[in-house]
Amino acid sequence: MTTPQQKIGSGFGAQSTADDVLNGIDLAGSTAIVTGGYSGLGLETTRALAAAGARVVVPARRRAVAQEAVAGIDGVETDDLDLSDLESVRGFAERFLDSGCQLDIVINNAGIMACPETRVGPGWETQFATNHLGHHALINRLWPAIAPGGGRVVAVASGGHGITGMRWDDVHFERAYDRWQAYGQAKTANVLFAVQLDALGCGAGVRAFAVHPGSILTPLQRHLAKEDMVEAGWIDEEGKAIDPTFKTPEQGAATQVWAATSPQLAGMGGVYCEDCDIAEPAGEGSEGGVHAHATDLEQAARLWALSAELTGVDAFATAK
Repeated sequence: MTTPQQKIGSGFGAQSTADDVLNGIDLAGSTAIVTGGYSGLGLETTRALAAAGARVVVPARRRAVAQEAVAGIDGVETDDLDLSDLESVRGFAERFLDSGCQLDIVINNAGIMACPETRVGPGWETQFATNHLGHHALINRLWPAIAPGGGRVVAVASGGHGITGMRWDDVHFERAYDRWQAYGQAKTANVLFAVQLDALGCGAGVRAFAVHPGSILTPLQRHLAKEDMVEAGWIDEEGKAIDPTFKTPEQGAATQVWAATSPQLAGMGGVYCEDCDIAEPAGEGSEGGVHAHATDLEQAARLWALSAELTGVDAFATAK
């Protein structure tokens, strides 16, 4: 059985930075949206895309914080967006569509990790709702701006997708909430989303990718106690990263920037990438790679149908 999950020999790797992968790429005249593009990897992604000439829109739940973070970066603007609130998603998408701008790049970068049990909307588990459902609604509402130019959509997933597949009998963890299981399911959903969006959108020239940025110390760890990270071997007692596999923010942003812009991926899509290349299938007990449950075509279609039902948004409903 063949798989599209095969390295292409990009020439980049785990130590490559966002600037490295953008070397020689001119994004002048293009427009990008980077959710969460004002903190951690998102901020580095915003900076790198803008430096290459793109106009970057950073929608944010904390817009004042976002404005301060991106101040001084030419070509960047902010707007309001709370991914856990579907009305907020609708409002942002409508404002963008009203501008008449074409979208060349969307990077679904915003996310939360291992948070305490909380619920939003009609009782949805917050990690699944924010990391996946909000982005599902966003991309589908922005579709009229993405499709005409054959844009690229990048879903920032994680190696955490290996924790668990979709819990179809209890996606909102109404029974026995576990913060890491919930995170793993949300990251699996990110990968499955990219698989199905690519299948649906490739006819319009839109390609989608899921990426694992690597391990990086960013505000994503806000819900983890220092003791947890020391015990995991990520940091020392002074809070300094000691795990040699950890990346800098510049290196962590590289894979999503590469997936969003690289001509090496022309004509490709629906794949999971890591270390600035397409990832291989995960082996038994191996580090890295993509697990089969996250790229399964039937599960990808099933998740899309569920997400459309929950959010009430499906740009492809009439095309089926």
